[in-house]
Amino acid sequence: MTERRKAKQQSRSRLELRPPAGADEWDRYFDLRWRVLRAPWEQPRGSERDDRETGSIHLALWDDQAKPVAAGRVHLNTPLEAQVRYMAVEPDFAGSGLGGQILAGLENRARELGASRLVLNSRETARGFYERHGYVVSGPADTMFGQVVHVQMTKGIA
Repeated sequence: MTERRKAKQQSRSRLELRPPAGADEWDRYFDLRWRVLRAPWEQPRGSERDDRETGSIHLALWDDQAKPVAAGRVHLNTPLEAQVRYMAVEPDFAGSGLGGQILAGLENRARELGASRLVLNSRETARGFYERHGYVVSGPADTMFGQVVHVQMTKGIA
């Protein structure tokens, strides 16, 4: 096993799943979302947020220096349907299972809110990740930035 992989495994064992707390953590949380989900397509800061931030549940995996290494958000669309958005994993941790931990946490929070169905818009490149977690394609979704193809996916969580 490489030293880098050992370091990742050790740091994963010390990660804490929780919402951001305090202004500095919120800034780091939104920075992760921007760097992973918007900066590669030259989108401006602020584009990693929308008008549903306040009423949503936010989760991140935080390292021992209060740095988020994975993040995501869920909000209710209806009393029975919740939507997952803004899933982001620090590139150095891609493929290490952290996205699955965030997704499971968001699914649990949605269940606690009474949702029985989850919906999300997945980048085509992430489709396999969501399929491995029980989501199925339910139709097309918007193409973002003129080049990032998405599909809508759903999962029952009753």
